[in-house]
Amino acid sequence: MWQITYQPRTIKTLKKLDSASREKILNYLENASQSPEAFGKALSNNLKGFWRYRVGDYRIICDLRKKELLVLVIDIGHRSAIYKK
Repeated sequence: MWQITYQPRTIKTLKKLDSASREKILNYLENASQSPEAFGKALSNNLKGFWRYRVGDYRIICDLRKKELLVLVIDIGHRSAIYKK
């Protein structure tokens, strides 16, 4: 099983979300930690090397570090704004 680690700004973002959305995202990440590549999609262009996960209207951008079995959560945001950052 992969370990999940959060960047400090993603923790702040999670705290700002409503409790239902936050709970869905955390549960999803916990389930995805079993096999992160099966749940997500590899990104391209300027986000090449990162993975994207969809949870309702939210997107989670992660860096999968295979050697360490680590999922580093880079950013969480609404689908309309997450790729514009």
